[in-house]
Amino acid sequence: MGESEPRERETGSREPGTREPGLRERKRQRMYQEVSDTAVRLFLERGFDAVPVAEVAAAAGISKPTLFRYFPAKEDLVLHRIADHEDEAARVVAGAPDPVDALRRHFLAGLERRDPVTGLNDHPQVLAFHTLLYGTPSLVARAYRHQERSEAALAEALGGDLDARLAAGQIIAVQRILALDNWRRIAAGEKVADVAPDAVRAAERAFGRLAGVLAEQ
Repeated sequence: MGESEPRERETGSREPGTREPGLRERKRQRMYQEVSDTAVRLFLERGFDAVPVAEVAAAAGISKPTLFRYFPAKEDLVLHRIADHEDEAARVVAGAPDPVDALRRHFLAGLERRDPVTGLNDHPQVLAFHTLLYGTPSLVARAYRHQERSEAALAEALGGDLDARLAAGQIIAVQRILALDNWRRIAAGEKVADVAPDAVRAAERAFGRLAGVLAEQ
């Protein structure tokens, strides 16, 4: 993807109060981004399974061993695009008096700005990326591990006990299903403007039910 195209990750964003990364760290982050971008471009052109890692490394101007130092598995070249979202839910609930409401408002804000992670985005490159992600079995499996880590981070932020783990599992599932439903409708040809009102209502309903269920636990 070019720099002007929507991205799954916001590589320049930092949490308030964090320090500006040093030159070495910025170069490292840039390397991650450039290699991932190169890989995703090749995968979108020819398919994930049709492009060997060695070709990605050559196109990125690095050796295959160097690539694997940055990305332990081929699938990580794609999942890097959503890596910043892994602890997003945990960050949202940190210090929030009502975690479910904080997550509800965060998801609704994402819908409003058409954040690709909510599925409510019809940019051709975003749709192509999601088709690659959801249409490749090994990427689906790797994405599941990403969701497990998101769930674990959220559970820890909620207290770390069994109730927290149960709550985190339900919350991450709700967010995933809502986003997937939005993407499927748009990928099938529906307009974002037509899907958006339903997406908002579905999110309000889902988080409302979630709040009621978790209140009983």
